[in-house]
Amino acid sequence: MTISPDPDQASAPLANLEGITKQFGAVQALRGVHLPLYAGEVHALVGENGAGKSTLVKMLGGIHQPDAGTITIDGQPVTLSDPLAARALGIVVIHQHPALFPDLDVGENVLMGREPTSFGRIDWRKTNRQVDDILRSLGVTFSATTPVRGLSVADQQLVEIAKALSLQARVLVMDEPTASLSAREVDRLFAIVRRLRDQGVAILFVSHRLDEIAELADRVTIFRDGAHVITAPVGELNTEQIIRHMVGRRLESLYPKETAEIGPVVLAVRDLSRLGAFQDVDFDLHRGEILGFFGLVGAGRTEVARVLFGVDRAETGSILLDGAPANVANPSDALQHGIAYVPEDRHGQGLILSESIADNIALPILRRLSRWSLVDTRRARRLATDYTARLQVKAAGLDQLVSALSGGNQQKVVLGKWLATNPRVLILDEPTRGIDIGTKAEVHRIISRLATEGLAIMLISSELPEVLGMADRIVVMHEGHVTGTFDRADADQEKVMFAATGQVPMGMTA
Repeated sequence: MTISPDPDQASAPLANLEGITKQFGAVQALRGVHLPLYAGEVHALVGENGAGKSTLVKMLGGIHQPDAGTITIDGQPVTLSDPLAARALGIVVIHQHPALFPDLDVGENVLMGREPTSFGRIDWRKTNRQVDDILRSLGVTFSATTPVRGLSVADQQLVEIAKALSLQARVLVMDEPTASLSAREVDRLFAIVRRLRDQGVAILFVSHRLDEIAELADRVTIFRDGAHVITAPVGELNTEQIIRHMVGRRLESLYPKETAEIGPVVLAVRDLSRLGAFQDVDFDLHRGEILGFFGLVGAGRTEVARVLFGVDRAETGSILLDGAPANVANPSDALQHGIAYVPEDRHGQGLILSESIADNIALPILRRLSRWSLVDTRRARRLATDYTARLQVKAAGLDQLVSALSGGNQQKVVLGKWLATNPRVLILDEPTRGIDIGTKAEVHRIISRLATEGLAIMLISSELPEVLGMADRIVVMHEGHVTGTFDRADADQEKVMFAATGQVPMGMTA
């Protein structure tokens, strides 16, 4: 355990966690960790999934209480018994998935329960005026009367920040705030974070994106297996050192691509079009191949995947499996044809968070596991045991709720769920989004191994290094059109980005 003090930081921390320990049953989530948060500083917290970051965030938010250790604000010990107690002390947590009421407008969400009143009634004019003042300070284009339901994830996060400002937050905790944002949205968020830092707010920034930490943070703390490893100014640690501290070993390769035997074409897509989403999409996917799909926001990659899985319908074109036309009118048809789809939004579309690991894995194949309308629970648990062991899911047991798992382990459960259908084609949409570097390498190993076993894999990713590192071929899309296809040996960042922006460099197959 190492602490590297900042010689320029003479003042005491605004908030300080010392010797914090937390246990859930047999799982030791935190082991005597400490974390100082200074006013006017962005402090990054990193670690693999399961390192204890989320537990500490929930502790600051008053959701969990420590079994041992102390939390101080301005040097005074405090008890964060619930979220209201945390907010009363100026601690506001913005989670990765904004917790807003979609059927209410922005003003109602920002001042929920704290609206100004007049003669015993809510003064909506004053409410909207106060919220509009805050929104203007953030430089946003929507107003207090804008419905939340129509806002993007990025704008919803700005609503959460507006709520924090309305609460006069002194400590702002941001848990993976950029996981679903475009590069432009990240830039806008960072500008606001820097402004808050300059106003004296202490900011805890939890992220797995090391480039963002280097750009934004002043100081970094690393957790591993629930324990504190090091706290240091960001400039004292390079990327390789941070990774080594996170995983406790050298990460030799983030993209462990194994050589697979590429077989015949399993899936062929011809002239596929969906109005407003994509046009004339053509590609072949071979047995044992990882076919990468890359493109910028709005390129149409996910829209193609949704048609292949029967969530949406194409207006024109055809889908062929083993050379024969396949009618994929709905997800049930897709499963019968051996097509499985791991969606980008694992929370909203991939899992039932309130159910157990075993129930989630069994869900797509309940008919196969049933006899006389009764589910064979013993067989279902045996299947879940096989896949959790194969994918190395870290959990207390099969009955553990999926909501209690780390992001990386949730993603493994989603993979197990669809692998249990025995697919021939596996569509992976952003399979490593929101998970840490160590777990990302594990997921890459799983993907690579599945390809060597003969699975045909369509890998959609907005991370260019991931596509270059894992794919045998890369299909590039721009504004709904395929603008190029590259063999692994010919692909590089410049060529792929040229195609992703609609330009065609020399040597590319159009």
